[in-house]
Amino acid sequence: MNMQMMIVVIGMILCLALLVLAFAGPSSAKASMRRMGALKLRHSDSDNVRVEAQMKKAIASRRPMVYTQGQDISRADRLRLRIAQTGKQWTLQQYLYASLALGVVVAGLIIVKGAPVALGAAVGLLMALGVPHMVIGFLINKRLNNFTSSFPDAIELLVRGLKSGLPVGETLMVVAKEIPGPVGEEFKLVTEKIKIGKPMEDALQETADRLGTPEFQFFVITLAIQRETGGNLAETLANLADVLRKRAQMKLKIRAMSSESKASAYIVGSLPFFVFGMVWTVNPEYLYGFVTFDEADKFFEPRLLIAGLIGMVWMGIGVGIMAKMVSFEI
Repeated sequence: MNMQMMIVVIGMILCLALLVLAFAGPSSAKASMRRMGALKLRHSDSDNVRVEAQMKKAIASRRPMVYTQGQDISRADRLRLRIAQTGKQWTLQQYLYASLALGVVVAGLIIVKGAPVALGAAVGLLMALGVPHMVIGFLINKRLNNFTSSFPDAIELLVRGLKSGLPVGETLMVVAKEIPGPVGEEFKLVTEKIKIGKPMEDALQETADRLGTPEFQFFVITLAIQRETGGNLAETLANLADVLRKRAQMKLKIRAMSSESKASAYIVGSLPFFVFGMVWTVNPEYLYGFVTFDEADKFFEPRLLIAGLIGMVWMGIGVGIMAKMVSFEI
């Protein structure tokens, strides 16, 4: 037990250190050095400095922050893209530190309770890989849902601005100021890119690649086609807003029709754990010999752990299949 307590204490110290490193923020000294280096590369007339600047641009072009669907990118870049889709100002380093800290804490708690070290390490690794990924996915879905619900209003505001005689660039700035939430944030980024000289089509396409929503991709394609063929942009965008609203209504109808199947999946998935907890609470003697502890603080019946893990895996597969059955693409 002393060795286990030592492992837990070391894990807690490591966890606190990782949390401090994750949320301490960037070093001011390194930030000032980067600014000085940027000024040097921008204003120096030396050939060596120019070569260094070109090399840095070439390296940066290989690892862009916004990606198109056809690019072959690394796992780290995909993770950076997922973090950027949440709208949070998190870095990949903070995400990795938080995941590692979560895994260490969970593994330490399980080992203290008397479970084998291998089991604690396996569960800690599973939590470190799964929980942050699920949290990022939840934040992405929440932000995209907010974006999709407000996007038709933004398009109608664009239509009113175009009908009043404003150019497209000015109407984008109006949307960035008037529409709150993710829509205003994304349009603000687009207008900032346009101000520094990036073409509007490229700025919109970068945002569409980062968001990954078909609604914004429809908007970008509409603007690109209108610029090539001409026509009444206000009328085209009004039709697009109407299509997006009807698409959202269809999603709500499908969600209502599949709600019974989803409720069944939730009940079937949670029922074994609920029954186990109720039996443990009402009649714990019934489970003696399976989950009780002996004098050495070890699990008395390790076969229950194996059976429980296998049952959780199969239950997860079943819930995943049921979720796919009630998931429809529009």
